[in-house]
Amino acid sequence: MTDSLALRNFIPPYILRRILANGSAHQRASAMNTLTHIRTLRHQPGPPVRPPAAAILLQTNQPGLAQRSVYDALGKTLLPGMPVRLEGQPASGDPAVDEAYDALGASYDFFWKVLGRNSLDNKGFALIGSVHYGQNYENAFWNGSQMVFGDGDGEIFQRFTRSLDVVGHELTHGVIESEAGLVYADQSGALNESLSDVFGVMIKQHILGHTADQADWLIGADLLTPRINGVGLRSMAHPGTAYDDPLLGKDPQPDHMGKFVITQEDNGGVHINSGIPNRAFYLVAQALGGFAWEKAGRIWYDALCDRSLNREASFSAFAHLTLEHARKRFSAHEARAVQQGWADVGVNLTREAP
Repeated sequence: MTDSLALRNFIPPYILRRILANGSAHQRASAMNTLTHIRTLRHQPGPPVRPPAAAILLQTNQPGLAQRSVYDALGKTLLPGMPVRLEGQPASGDPAVDEAYDALGASYDFFWKVLGRNSLDNKGFALIGSVHYGQNYENAFWNGSQMVFGDGDGEIFQRFTRSLDVVGHELTHGVIESEAGLVYADQSGALNESLSDVFGVMIKQHILGHTADQADWLIGADLLTPRINGVGLRSMAHPGTAYDDPLLGKDPQPDHMGKFVITQEDNGGVHINSGIPNRAFYLVAQALGGFAWEKAGRIWYDALCDRSLNREASFSAFAHLTLEHARKRFSAHEARAVQQGWADVGVNLTREAP
């Protein structure tokens, strides 16, 4: 069953169900608490909306300057929680608080410095994060207003603030809501997830100064504990290879349309089939070389902001827009790279867009 109002969670439900089936008593309890809680939540569709309770603590925004506030949920599920660190204040000494603060800033800086975008809504939206959410909560999510981070169970997942690309991924959902508003189901939902991975991984690459060749192209590489046989939650370079573990199972992501997964689970496979456009972006970034955000990232951003992008866009429809914007912004060389990248994952751009 698909639900376009489903919360934008980083850990998909099928992983939590694997833990329920195979984990220890502690692991099953953490997964059950997380999965049960997720089912009670609904995403607030549309452009990001600032929570009134948090807004009173924020200063007036100036373009180019992030406005961050980080709260401690104190192990409860009431948001936003107790204010711990506001914009300009020194480090708190709590790793989760300070990681969230830094990651929110790195994400804002990427969108501003690289793309000229003033926060998620391009209007200076204040970035809010709550840490220590729930008990052993095994997820991070964007709820339409703010970021929320669990601490993990310490055996499978570590605290979710450790992973910059996870923070960037979830915040990008806010950008997508402000632009295309891609319906969170089936191919448009998988595009939603893929675009969040694309910008999340570029935010990490931007901070590290990594070129496309130097980057690891992993999503959630800092989340898994050493007990788990895996390098992350997703691999954009090689979807389907991020983990293969007796507890979590094998990474189910396909890397080609010939392996597209038809399912009612996970809102029509939004976290699964996103591997196909993820690999297309990786291939284009590799072909163009240099920093991924300079050409491939700019093309993907232009396509996302194109007003003709339908809320229920297919992979093919989005791919045609990337080709169009490669031609507009760059040259035939970049257009050929885009066309080849999509062709290599089974999306043929020689035909007219649907």
